[in-house]
Amino acid sequence: MRNYGTKVWLIPDGFISTKSNGQDSHDAVCILNTTDTDAEICLTLYFEDTDLISDFKSYCKAGKTHHIRMDKLKGESGMEVPRDTPYAILVESDVNIVAQYSRLDTSQSEMALMTTIAYPVE
Repeated sequence: MRNYGTKVWLIPDGFISTKSNGQDSHDAVCILNTTDTDAEICLTLYFEDTDLISDFKSYCKAGKTHHIRMDKLKGESGMEVPRDTPYAILVESDVNIVAQYSRLDTSQSEMALMTTIAYPVE
């Protein structure tokens, strides 16, 4: 298989609103693994006024995609991603991956979907 991407990605603008118009708002980190090795993904969250949280892990099989729903993610300690709190995400993998970030905001009747490629760190 091909080996695209890099091992480190940054997403500076995460936010999960508790306001909803019927469907839950959520953020997602979308992973593409084009290698022939399963990827172990470590997520570290950074905040404005509190300490970082670094115990989130996920996996993406070789030659597959994986969508990490931040509203459903639990850390190894049982910690969840806080709601109504701005955060940033450091995505680290043991193999090269491509990372994309998406947000579904359902806090208003006109729902919004935003997506962007994460910032690759070489």
